Parts: sequence; structure tokens; C-alpha cells
Amino acid sequence: MEFVAVRLDVKDYIATVTIDRPPVNAMSPEMVAELIAIFDSLSDRDDVRVAILTAAGKVFCAGADIKARVNKTFEAGDRWSHNRSMRELPLSIMECKKPVIAAINGPAVGGGVAIVTCCDILVASEQAELVLNEINVGLLGGMRHAMRLFSQSRLRRMAYTGYRVTGAELYRTGVCEACVPQEELMSAALAIATEIAGKSPVAVRLAKLAINTVEEMSLRDGYRFEQEMTASLSQYDDSKEAMRAFLERRKGSFTGR
Repeated sequence: MEFVAVRLDVKDYIATVTIDRPPVNAMSPEMVAELIAIFDSLSDRDDVRVAILTAAGKVFCAGADIKARVNKTFEAGDRWSHNRSMRELPLSIMECKKPVIAAINGPAVGGGVAIVTCCDILVASEQAELVLNEINVGLLGGMRHAMRLFSQSRLRRMAYTGYRVTGAELYRTGVCEACVPQEELMSAALAIATEIAGKSPVAVRLAKLAINTVEEMSLRDGYRFEQEMTASLSQYDDSKEAMRAFLERRKGSFTGR
């Protein structure tokens, strides 16, 4: 598949996915399809252990392309097809078998918030903002995804007013791991990605599966599932290597087997 709105680079087991649809990285059908295809492919790539999702320019993702939408005439079935693809995009990130780090370079608005919330780890620049602006442009959406990050009061303020949550506030409230100057954003994300890439890929894959699965389970059922994942992991060579490396006080050498 040839990409026109997204760039993909892979180095040292780290995939960098860059949204690049000037001027504000608003969501188009092509961009949505490309992102879904990329994250689906990363699940199957042995040369990728972790991904960083970021964007070119000053905006992470402006959400819906209002200019393209305002006078658009929908044919029968178009709205439902569009809604389906918009649902699948953030879920393709959440369901990617590799951890995804969001390097939020600027405002993430509407659907951009849904993208961010489905990443595993968030790193923000000082220019980052999360904004549910739908109330101001005649739309709704993104609230259920944002609910995973924000308190009831803050979420409703965002939904009812378009309140902009800054990178500094995201860090202060524990939503993101760091809020750094723009020029340090990728270095901060790469530091975390490099640490993850040095772990057993099978252990990381099962850890993400466990976290995603137990999120809506009861305590008893969730912990039981984690125990089942531990039993599965123990069948891999990487598990034995991790134990040996710990006892021998050295860095593990992992193969994903």
C-alpha cells in the first residue's frame, strides 16, 4: 500500500509513524485507511517491537475535516461507512500487538483525542493540547475514549465547552509521562521506546494483551487472566532467559521465542 498522508520509518525495532497531512492533519478517508493498515501490519512485523505515533507540523490531529464536511452531501449508507472506519482507527492502535507511544507535538482535537487515548503511553510537548471541540462545530464524539483519561467533571467540561487541556495539565494530572519542550519531544518518546524494545517482545505482547483484556473485568476475573498470561509466557525461551539474566545480574538477550 502506498501512503500519502502518513509516513512509516523503522529502525532498531522502533517504528515511527508520522501523520503528515498539511496543514493541520485533519482526518480524511485516506489518512484513516493508511493508519489502520500501518498498525495492522506492525502487529505482524518481527522487526518492530514498539511504535511511536506523532505528527508533522504544529498540530497532532485536528480531527474531522470541517472544510470537506460542511457542504458534503452524503449518499445512502455513507454516514454509517464513515462512522465504521472512524471507530476502527483508534481501535487498530489499541489492538496493535505492539505498544504505541503517542508523541503529542501539538493540539489533538476531536477524533485526534480518540487516537491519543488508544495509545499505550503518552508524551506531550509544551504545545500539546487535548480538545473535544465537537460542541463548537456541530458534531459530537470522542467522549467515551476521553473517559479513560479524565475525571467526570473534567470530561464534561471538555464536552460541553470545548475546554483545552494543555500538555502541562496532562502531566500534572498524571495523564502523560512527560511534558517537554517541542525540540525534546521525540528524544523523550525514543527513550521510552528504546527501553521497551530491549525487553522480551513476547512478554511485552502478552502484557499489552493482558492490560487491554482486564481493563473492564472484575478484580477476580482480571487477575485470573493475568495468571493465565504468566503461565503462557513461562513456556517461552524468553521467560527462562529473563530469569537467568536477573540472577546473573546482566541484560537479557531476547529473541521473541
